[in-house]
Amino acid sequence: MTAPQAAGSETASILIVDDMEENLVALEAVLGSLGHVVRARSGEEALKAMLRQEFAVVLIDVLMPGMNGFETAANIKGLDQTKDVPIILLTGAAVDPNYAYRGYTVGAADFLIKPFDPWLLRTKVNVFLDLFRKNRQLVDQSEQLKRLLTADGGHPGVAPVAPAPADASTETSYATDHTDSAEASAPPEEPDRLTEVVGQLAQAELLLRDANGPGGADLADRIVELEQAVGRLMAERET
Repeated sequence: MTAPQAAGSETASILIVDDMEENLVALEAVLGSLGHVVRARSGEEALKAMLRQEFAVVLIDVLMPGMNGFETAANIKGLDQTKDVPIILLTGAAVDPNYAYRGYTVGAADFLIKPFDPWLLRTKVNVFLDLFRKNRQLVDQSEQLKRLLTADGGHPGVAPVAPAPADASTETSYATDHTDSAEASAPPEEPDRLTEVVGQLAQAELLLRDANGPGGADLADRIVELEQAVGRLMAERET
């Protein structure tokens, strides 16, 4: 099995699972230019690899000794850490016609019969790679959003409450001093930061709606709510 990819790599990883070396070589030749390919010779090896690193998609041969492809797929879908990884099942032509139905039942996203068209396989895998990259980009933007909104150590949308002046005679001087102090302590780039946040949220929403992945629309709706919340925050800080 190929050594795990270093953490933080920008290349999406593809896991190929087959007990026959020639099949692994053929798959790696077809998919190698799309991303980092990791091999596994059994279902057990595949599960260990998926617990060690993140994969954009996994291709599994159905007819393997020991833990077969259906059992491997079911185990992958049964783990919280790996349940969202798309699975493509591969099998030979002389198989039970119910295999495809069984594959979809255990959670496979696609089912291909050998010999398959290399171009078709690359196209299908590339769809999942693109979705993985868009989701990763969304996660990065969400983390950046959190950092931007909490850069001042407070909670987004909650304005600090100024203490009341001691008496009416000091009200004017207090207001002036407080305003000067607030202007001196407020980050000068804060409006620009909030504008940047709105732009990132809009971009994340577009990515989600284009991805057509499971739950993408719901996440996009939540992004819209965040955009509106940031807009209200900007309006409050302008007044």
